[in-house]
Amino acid sequence: MNLSEHSYLVRVVWTGNRGEGTSSYRSYTRDHDVSSAGVPVILGSADPTFHGNPERWNPEQLLLAALSQCHMLSYLHMAVKNGVIVTAYEDAAEGTMRLNPDGSGEFTGVTLKPRVTITDSTAKHTAQSIHADAAAACFIGRSVNFPVLHEPVVVVGGKAGPLTEPPREKTPA
Repeated sequence: MNLSEHSYLVRVVWTGNRGEGTSSYRSYTRDHDVSSAGVPVILGSADPTFHGNPERWNPEQLLLAALSQCHMLSYLHMAVKNGVIVTAYEDAAEGTMRLNPDGSGEFTGVTLKPRVTITDSTAKHTAQSIHADAAAACFIGRSVNFPVLHEPVVVVGGKAGPLTEPPREKTPA
């Protein structure tokens, strides 16, 4: 097995044909299923702004989730390497997408806002600083062409309480 190269397989199946196919822009739904061996199917659609189903995940949310997950997993690895005991981690990630005059769009930036709870107050500086190491190691963050900023908060104590407010949806500008 070549450890320097990994392959991934995801299957996307469009489920939005209402019987007319794509005969018009409104004749179909954007619903689709995202699957991969051994994991539950993700019900996907477009962002509601683009005639998507608000009860399904959209690609923009999935990209934001991938960045947040990757940073968290990289951070937890760095915590172990640096002797920092993390007892809780949560993130309220936010992303901004810009629509261009030609109808295309692109993310212009993402801000991850991890809240990390650690056990030892003497490790607080290290716990804060290893976010930079995690950012440098995150495979997904290294693969995107827009800035991924970090606004971490480190607290000492038991389990972290919930974020003060749930993450808000960003609407296209």
